Amino acid sequence: MEKYIVWIVAAVVVIGFYGIYVSLIKKKNRLKESASGIDVQLKKRYDLIPNLMTMAAKYMEHEKSMMEEIARLRSEAMKVNFTADPAKKIELENMLSSRMNDFKLSAENYPDMKSNETMLNAMESLNAVEEHIAAARRFYNANVTELKNAVEIFPSSLVAKMIGIKDEMPYFEAEEQAKKSINAQDFFK
Repeated sequence: MEKYIVWIVAAVVVIGFYGIYVSLIKKKNRLKESASGIDVQLKKRYDLIPNLMTMAAKYMEHEKSMMEEIARLRSEAMKVNFTADPAKKIELENMLSSRMNDFKLSAENYPDMKSNETMLNAMESLNAVEEHIAAARRFYNANVTELKNAVEIFPSSLVAKMIGIKDEMPYFEAEEQAKKSINAQDFFK
C-alpha cells in the first residue's frame, strides 16, 4: 500500500512539474509572439514614413531638420531587433513616436498641405498604424506581466529557475513627454 502512495505522490509531482513547465513555455512564446506583432506594426509605420515625408517636404521646408531627424530615427530603429535588444528598440521607438507627434502638430500650420487629399489619406493611415501599434504594445505589456508573474510566484518560480526562463523583457512605456499634462494655451502661441 505504501508503495502505491509513493507512486501516486511521485506522479502528482511529475505531472505538476510538467504542467508548470508547459505553462511557462507557452507564456514565453506568447511574449515572443507579441513582440513580433509590434515589429509587424512598426514595419507598416516604417513603410509609411518615407512617403509621408516626401509629400510633406513640398510644404514644410522650414521643418527640414525635424524631417531629417525622423528619417534618422526610422533608420536606427529598423536596424535594432526587438528580441535581441528590447530596451534599445523601445527607446528608439519612443523617440520616433515623439517626433512623429511633433510632425503631426507642425503639419497643422500648413493649410495647403492639410487640404491635400493624398496627404490627408497618408495622415489617416499613419493614425491607424499608430492605433495598431498602441494595441500591439498593450498586448505585449500584458504578456510581459504574465511571464513576470509566473517567474516570480511560487511554485512556477522554481521551475522557471530550473529551466532558465527569466523575466528580462522590459515594458513598453510612454515616453516622458507623453506623460506630461497638456496645456492647451501652448497651441495658441
